[in-house]
Amino acid sequence: MRVIAIRPEPGLAATIAAGRAAGLEIAGWPLFEIRPCSWDPPSPDEIDGVLLGSANAIRHAGSTLGRFTGKLAYAVGETTADAAREAGFSVAMVGEGGLQKLLDGLAGEHLRLLRLAGAERVPLVAPQGIELVTRIVYESAALPMPGELEAALRRGALVLVHSAIAVRHLGEECDRRGVARGGIALAALSPRIGEAAGSGWARVEAGQVPREAALLVLARDMCH
Repeated sequence: MRVIAIRPEPGLAATIAAGRAAGLEIAGWPLFEIRPCSWDPPSPDEIDGVLLGSANAIRHAGSTLGRFTGKLAYAVGETTADAAREAGFSVAMVGEGGLQKLLDGLAGEHLRLLRLAGAERVPLVAPQGIELVTRIVYESAALPMPGELEAALRRGALVLVHSAIAVRHLGEECDRRGVARGGIALAALSPRIGEAAGSGWARVEAGQVPREAALLVLARDMCH
């Protein structure tokens, strides 16, 4: 079965490269474009660190980000941590298993963290002692389904979905273009994303650890 990725660039190219390295027959067409949002930064003196749930926050926060590079960064995963380091941050913690799990690991600390996030974001519950100051610095703009993607989906495919907004938009575009969901299987990055998929798909499976490597393993298992 052909595997298709629909995430925005530059993540799309990275997913395709990693998928091919894992032995998957994979192609990709972005159904989203990441765009920066204007944001009003708090005073750096009021912030102890920066919480990052995506490398997109680093890429699209603009020059204002430089006001905070003297703060410690708390990153959801290695890709985000690498982007933070390249931007000049010292990384205090790298999570495994999602942003909430990373936050839970800070229980007992007393920190005021600036969360740089996308317009669609995972809700978080801060443990005692942790205060979150959230700023939206980017958004995912939905794109219409290109003809090449429509043709590939009509032949049957396994689609990798990295966010809830992506899987919902995929479903809406399939319905709009008359592409039967029943010929499409979905591999979701997390159970929450799988739950957002809705009904009618040939198969929906979700990784238990929200990491790209785990998603590709899941896709390989589903293909076999």
